[in-house]
Amino acid sequence: MLGLEKKLALYGFNNLTKTLSFNIYDVCYAKSKREQIDYIRYIDEQYNSERLTKILCDVTKMIGATILNISKQDYDPQGASVNILIAEGHVSPENIDKSCNQGLNFGQNDTIHAHLDKSHVTVHTFPESHPENTVCTFRVDIDVSTCGEISPLNTLDYLISSFDSDIITIDYRVRGFTRDMCGKKYYIDHDITSIQDYIDEKTLTKYDAIDVNVYQSNIFHTKMLIKEIQLQNYLFNTDVYELPPKERLDITNSLRREMIEIFSGMNILIYQWENLRIFPLIFSQGGEQRKSAFI
Repeated sequence: MLGLEKKLALYGFNNLTKTLSFNIYDVCYAKSKREQIDYIRYIDEQYNSERLTKILCDVTKMIGATILNISKQDYDPQGASVNILIAEGHVSPENIDKSCNQGLNFGQNDTIHAHLDKSHVTVHTFPESHPENTVCTFRVDIDVSTCGEISPLNTLDYLISSFDSDIITIDYRVRGFTRDMCGKKYYIDHDITSIQDYIDEKTLTKYDAIDVNVYQSNIFHTKMLIKEIQLQNYLFNTDVYELPPKERLDITNSLRREMIEIFSGMNILIYQWENLRIFPLIFSQGGEQRKSAFI
């Protein structure tokens, strides 16, 4: 639970802005051009704007906020976006501007009297494939930004479980300052050492995770890479038992290489990949649960 051991008596409104940003990647093996097209079409339908809207509405309920306005869009040829403007706590309907649809009647409604506690939840999707690569990826970008007392960290487990999450990059930042009754400035209003502290232990055991935190700037960064590759889960329209053992191994290596490249943010050359397979370092499945870098 977020919060200081002794609650601060603040002067006026809590002006701190807490922003949680996600990049979630799903990886799939699709050998032929037809399989790649079918995968992109499938994932695009699976995570259309309607389903994304439901996920974000659930997030809004979890943090105890009120939906002010929803805008959503599916794109051609693929991808979708949803943006929800939210306010902390309950807001009486008569205090909500008529231009806001409150998630009920899209495109109907004029300014919200929620003062400074305006926040937003946003998601964008990016299905991706290339004819020279047999591995397709699906990226989800999520931003949960809140003002006041509500915290986006409480939504971590739900968001991770809502998608097929092979690689996860999470950033959490606290901006601005608030004052106590004596006028002293506070740049953060809760204790935190790692984003991992807010992720369920069962979820963490499935991933290798690394932290890069800048404590003096209230910036926290965590990257997570799935440990186990159950090959059947990564094949599109193919049964794993239809493949000979050598091909299974080659596909598994292709998937793992793609994941490590995305995780590390670097392209890996063939000779580097061979060395990684011999000396797996952080990417080993039996690696240490948490590795951190402090700046």
